[in-house]
Amino acid sequence: MGCSIHWCYSEFCWIWSCLAYCSSQIACFASLGGALVSCVQNFPKSRGPVVGILKGFAGLSGAILTQVYAMFNFPDQASLVFVVAVGPSIVITSVMFLVRPVGGHKQVRPSDHSSFLFTYSICVILAAYLLAVLLLQDLSSLNENVIIILTIVLVILVVLPVIIPIFLVFFSGPRPVLEESLLPEAEKQESSRMGSFILSEVEDEKTPEVDTLPPSERQKRIMHLQAKLFQAAAEGAVRVKRRKGPRRGEDFTLPQALVKADFWLIFISLVLASGSGLTVIDNLGQMSQSLGYANTHIFVSMISIWNFLGRVAGGYFSENIVKYFAYPRPVAMAAVQVVMAFALFFYAMGWPGSIYVVSVVIGLCYGAHWAIVPAAVSELFGLKSFGALYNFLTLASPAGSLIFSGVIASGIYDYQAKQQHEQRVQGSGLGLGVPLVKDDYLTCYGSICYSLTMGIMSGLCIIAFILSLIVVHRTKRVYAQIYGMPQA
Repeated sequence: MGCSIHWCYSEFCWIWSCLAYCSSQIACFASLGGALVSCVQNFPKSRGPVVGILKGFAGLSGAILTQVYAMFNFPDQASLVFVVAVGPSIVITSVMFLVRPVGGHKQVRPSDHSSFLFTYSICVILAAYLLAVLLLQDLSSLNENVIIILTIVLVILVVLPVIIPIFLVFFSGPRPVLEESLLPEAEKQESSRMGSFILSEVEDEKTPEVDTLPPSERQKRIMHLQAKLFQAAAEGAVRVKRRKGPRRGEDFTLPQALVKADFWLIFISLVLASGSGLTVIDNLGQMSQSLGYANTHIFVSMISIWNFLGRVAGGYFSENIVKYFAYPRPVAMAAVQVVMAFALFFYAMGWPGSIYVVSVVIGLCYGAHWAIVPAAVSELFGLKSFGALYNFLTLASPAGSLIFSGVIASGIYDYQAKQQHEQRVQGSGLGLGVPLVKDDYLTCYGSICYSLTMGIMSGLCIIAFILSLIVVHRTKRVYAQIYGMPQA
């Protein structure tokens, strides 16, 4: 009983996070929303790592589930679709009352940093191991015993992060429970409102040159101005303006966020860049086929692994940007978008090895978006309605793919395939040596099939990059307030 008192906060956060992370691998996107919202609320000071790890494992969930299924049903995999349809619902139902916020925001353990590093290490090892297993299964024929051994090792790697809450419970010293404020609830709310009004007034009254002062002098000026405003407001000499709606960094509802320019800049940027990335993922098999590669599924598996690593790395590096430099997290989003634009341009030019460059870079960059954007939105628009905000943002990727893949990519591909078909029928040929068969006009060969599409999406990623830089410029002051001055 005494033990439960000491580990009811941070240890619970890690237990439920590990539980959520394990469940998200099986239930994938269906359960990810609830797990993500709960874990971000439990670890508000480590939003990047939390989002990156959870989103990363959601990307690997399909490969993990398939491998586990193969161990029990080798070599018959005909019922895999049934397992995928039923399995997530069972897992979601079993953990829906367990994965929840448990008050992790009340304290931050010094061991959290090393715990996340341990989880990151497991992520990298798991990704490398899964890639090796996929290549091994593709290049050679494995018997049932070998598959069982490989799957057992995989399951061990999956559950290995459970070591963290076990260690915190049984091997770490007792942690004192932080006391709540003794103010009555009404007074706390009034004090909070007054404080936010005063801080808003400080922002309005602060002169631009204050931001250019050294950190110590800047802090002194702001505190002096804040003290004056408090005194003037108490004496009635100054009427504190009552704001309509929250400011950046405070809690927004979805309707309140939808009228803010920052939210739509992020959303449109995500439509352009993430939609382009999803278009490449959706068409990667056909792209590799058009270039003459027989084993197209190798590139699909490759981009899935790099997608996972991109989500993990995006959360890690964006967290370092905001913690050590107090710079807006969307700057990381702008960086991956310009890299994505270069990779798409590389393919559009038809340079050698372009399919490998696209598989690696687009996988990394697309994955990084879904670690950076949810964390950034939670910082700018608060955690109170984070679930609604996050679910709205998830519409960006399919919306972009619907236009880029369903209209642009497919339209250009069909046009090029039709042109090649007509040239073969006329006897002119393209030097490809491809015999004419029934419905062959639906198949396109060569880099020309997707070069124009890649060029268009490269330009769209540049536009997304510009929009992200606008968000960076607009939110500099907010991140400086949230994370303070850069750490040494």
